Amino acid sequence: MNKFRLTINVLAIAIFTFAFASIAQAQATRTWVSGVGDDVNPCSRTAPCKTFAGAISKTATNGEINCIDPGGFGAVTITKSITIDGTPVMAGILNANVSGVTINITNAADVRKSVTLRGLSIQGAGTGLQGINIAAGNLAGNKVHVINCLIEGQNGSPGNGITDSRQNGGILEVNNTGIINNNGNGISVNPAAGSTQINVHIANSFVQRNGGSGLFFGSNVHATVFNSQITQNVAAGVFAQQTAGGVTDVNVDQCIVSANVNGFQANTSNSTIRVSNSTAMHNVTLGVIAGGGVVSSYGNNQTGGLTFPSTGTGQQ
Repeated sequence: MNKFRLTINVLAIAIFTFAFASIAQAQATRTWVSGVGDDVNPCSRTAPCKTFAGAISKTATNGEINCIDPGGFGAVTITKSITIDGTPVMAGILNANVSGVTINITNAADVRKSVTLRGLSIQGAGTGLQGINIAAGNLAGNKVHVINCLIEGQNGSPGNGITDSRQNGGILEVNNTGIINNNGNGISVNPAAGSTQINVHIANSFVQRNGGSGLFFGSNVHATVFNSQITQNVAAGVFAQQTAGGVTDVNVDQCIVSANVNGFQANTSNSTIRVSNSTAMHNVTLGVIAGGGVVSSYGNNQTGGLTFPSTGTGQQ
């Protein structure tokens, strides 16, 4: 009987040890994907996974997914703080008929609440719903960083390159990123009325040939756009609209905003666009105000003879 019990105890310890090892392996701090990988692998450097979706379940919170070689690594839903880094190979996501990257962090135990996407080419192939979707239900203070990425071909609905509909506020940083040839807005930050303030910083990027506005900022968004090109968009280059609660405030500095239908459009009261040190040529209309918005210039912009409309708070 004692031998039997000893055997049972040894088996129990062995099972626990293997289970613990399996869990630890499934939650590595750094994982890897490869174009010739397999999602049954542990996503290690020597046994990489095939897709981001396969790797993310084996990556610990605050961990990082890296790419060994070029490949198409598939759409992914992110529910925890993590970095997906495609550099130096520019990792591909083909997201026909779906969103490329969906971010939805709702776990209160996730203290950092931060997602970084670097070196990704997100291709909707003409039917993608949106390149990056930051869902409404993210925790307050959630931070999203998009660096060195290319987003195009999002021609489904809503067809935005980046959609940010967070209700609880947060930060969106976009740097050195191209957003082109999408059916909707290039970047749409448009939370529901009454939502907490979202802070947006866009720098060193180009937003071109989108079917809506290049940059669309909705209720209670505070945005700064620096050293970027917003051109050839079907609606406005930069659009600000405050519908209820808070103030929508947009500052544009050292940018090229050209060949859009409207260069700048502030569509409602408590929505303001200020422009400085920028070139705004060949827009059909340079500045548009509706419902008491403000489009103003610091007087140091190149406009090709067009003038900024203003409610009196800025100068031409």
